[in-house]
Amino acid sequence: MNRPLRHIAVFCGILTLALLLRATWVQFARNDDLANHEKNRRVQIEAFSHPRGDIIVGGKSITGSKKTSGTDFAYKRTFKEGPMYAPVTGYFSQAQGATLLEGVHNGILSGNDDRLFIKRTLDMLTGEKQQGGDVVTTIDPKAQKAAYDGLVKLNAKGAVVALDPRSGKVLALASTPSYDPSVFAGISADEGREFKRLDRRKDKPLSNRALREIYPPGSTFKILTAAAALEHGVVTDIDEPTDAETPYKLPLSSTRIGNDVPDSNCDKVSVKTGMQWSCNNVFLDLADKVGKDKMRETAEQFGFNEQQYVPVRAVASSYPKDLDKPQTALTGMGQGSLTSTPLQMAMVTAGLANDGKVMKPYLVEELRGPDLSTIEKAEPDQLNQAVSEDTAEKVQEMMENTVENGTANKARIDGVTVGGKTGTAQHGADVNDERPYAWFVSYAKSPGGDGGSPVAVAVFVDPSQMDIPRSEIAGGKLGAPIAKAVMEAVLER
Repeated sequence: MNRPLRHIAVFCGILTLALLLRATWVQFARNDDLANHEKNRRVQIEAFSHPRGDIIVGGKSITGSKKTSGTDFAYKRTFKEGPMYAPVTGYFSQAQGATLLEGVHNGILSGNDDRLFIKRTLDMLTGEKQQGGDVVTTIDPKAQKAAYDGLVKLNAKGAVVALDPRSGKVLALASTPSYDPSVFAGISADEGREFKRLDRRKDKPLSNRALREIYPPGSTFKILTAAAALEHGVVTDIDEPTDAETPYKLPLSSTRIGNDVPDSNCDKVSVKTGMQWSCNNVFLDLADKVGKDKMRETAEQFGFNEQQYVPVRAVASSYPKDLDKPQTALTGMGQGSLTSTPLQMAMVTAGLANDGKVMKPYLVEELRGPDLSTIEKAEPDQLNQAVSEDTAEKVQEMMENTVENGTANKARIDGVTVGGKTGTAQHGADVNDERPYAWFVSYAKSPGGDGGSPVAVAVFVDPSQMDIPRSEIAGGKLGAPIAKAVMEAVLER
């Protein structure tokens, strides 16, 4: 054999060896990755080859599986009262994938979770079709309906989060405008067009405003400012007059900030009276005196600057580090560069209602197998003792006075002790360009007073598409009735 032929033979041998090595690598080293890749058609066909487990609310399934024809996918997902529960379930679509609980607990719902291995093996031996397990939520169906119906009635973009302060259970999680996950659960062209239409809408129905959107919290943040001032010794007596004048001159600035009520209601008044009438001057002054570091420290004790997992991811609310004195003062009234999710303000309210103890919020009570056996059971878990019990009780006293005698009076419930705080948040490049956001936070104590507070609520309303005068945009007018309805629904249990 001459030299050129030997070179070609060696080269071909090297190529063959490389091909064998690559095939071996793909077959063994990357086997699991490729077998389970979301773009693998076989994986997709298998995912829709059998009925899926269900998401449970109040003992009843709010999801289902429907037999299909004319496609490789044998089943598709169905949703009961889809728009009301979409912020909880998310969607599970043959074309669009999975989100929220449908995505986070896909392994349990599909039956592919490692903890269901024995069940899958037995099914293979007996010839049974693979079955999925169930995800049992903490949602209270009546509270969820009250939250969703309240937002729909307003025809507003908004969100409601209700928590059980004692445990951290999520009792309601609503976001509007919403969508029906059933309408694009399949793979047809019409369903694809429907998803694109929803995705392009300016009012963002696919967005989860309760967990994934951040906004300035406005005056609802004053409850945290009051807690910080008490915790760090800036205030010792909530009934003692302050030296905060109105209109208030921001530190190192010529800007003066007034109030929505007459100056006589707010000039140099106590923190308790300042909460009652939502006096900006009192809380701007408190935040300045507490200082940026201790304000941020207190905010972080309640969960700010960290993502929360319920187990669905909630974006982090923000109390920034690098603030000057006027910016720090503005955070005292929930403005400036401060941002929050509705979930976060519900956590702040719940923590104060629970004597300063912030519980980790959670949305899933139990994961169970196809045979209804318990795979995983949630247990309440404390996030932080954010403030002392004494501080929390003083803030409760102020919030309860605000409901009885102040701006939060629309949240009153006969025979029940309720604490609340209104909020109106300016936003936009020029804060007067945009219609303000309306907020309301509240909690209710058990009748009789010996069961703690079973519910805390945060309501957020973006009135940009509402046909009402700017003067009617206020947390007490728009948010308080919704919060009251949610609290009543929980207390009825």
